[in-house]
Amino acid sequence: MKVSKEQVADNRQRILEAAARLFRERGFEGVTVAQIMAAASLTHGAFYGHFSSKEDLITQSFAHVLFPEVEQPDAGKSMADYAAGYLSAQHRDEPGNGCLFSTLGTEAVRTSGGVRGTMTQALKRQIEAFSQSAPGDTTQERRRAAIAGWSAMVGALMLARIADDPALSDEILTETKASLRR
Repeated sequence: MKVSKEQVADNRQRILEAAARLFRERGFEGVTVAQIMAAASLTHGAFYGHFSSKEDLITQSFAHVLFPEVEQPDAGKSMADYAAGYLSAQHRDEPGNGCLFSTLGTEAVRTSGGVRGTMTQALKRQIEAFSQSAPGDTTQERRRAAIAGWSAMVGALMLARIADDPALSDEILTETKASLRR
């Protein structure tokens, strides 16, 4: 039985969403194509109709998350307002639904140009967006503040997830948010 174009598009969407969630939860090596396809409620064989390899899936799932077709609710927020949600206990505790940079950034360094290129494009876009509201009198000062702020957010979230001391983890989030409000 032939599958409609709409069903093909829906299947692809389900695969990308399942892959992005599972990669963020378990890392690239911690999840198999078969597990992703099962999470998408599709057969393993259907994978090859959409992707040439697991690396292709990683690249495309990153693009799916980082460049959504529908504008995200956080778009246009100031850096400080964005940090309030980003540096939250909920974001820290739910990596499967969180930021690709803080969950997979260190793994992405070891991938092909496709994944890194996609992340670099998103990184540039995020810095540019934060530069619009970052503190500073000149374009260069606002860009510097945007880079420092985004770096602080990603790093703080990673450290808060690493810490097995809940009080320290919370303190990292709280103090980084406070530093970005100044």
